[in-house]
Amino acid sequence: MNTRLVLGGWDSLKDDAQPVRYQVFVLEQQVPLELEWDEMDAPSLHAVAYDAQDRPVATGRLLPDGHIGRMAVLQPWRGQGVGGEVLRALIDAAARRGDAAVVLNAQVHAAEFYVRHGFVRFGAEFMEAGIPHIAMRRLLAAAT
Repeated sequence: MNTRLVLGGWDSLKDDAQPVRYQVFVLEQQVPLELEWDEMDAPSLHAVAYDAQDRPVATGRLLPDGHIGRMAVLQPWRGQGVGGEVLRALIDAAARRGDAAVVLNAQVHAAEFYVRHGFVRFGAEFMEAGIPHIAMRRLLAAAT
């Protein structure tokens, strides 16, 4: 996998994260556009992975409360480890700032991906944007 990962604020990564999220959530999954963009983008830490031609191929965000969300990988890049790279970077960032745990609402079809990265399910399935989800959590080791 020949990718480069950048962590930063919404101001610096918006132009690269938005097209990935738009393709995955709005076009592929039919999430209403008004649900995709929200007030939590600005205060969150964002991760964007780029291919060898410096095109954005994956993204995710870490909210101030330790919630990971908006994990999206463009279809040609799925199954190649780039989603795991984004997820690990966000988990590591949460650990560095001292978060005790990270949580996320996984689409049910993607839950096993998160299990492979140390997350456990909790609670009942629920619907979000017309898609079945499950809450998941991963405890973090104390930052040293």
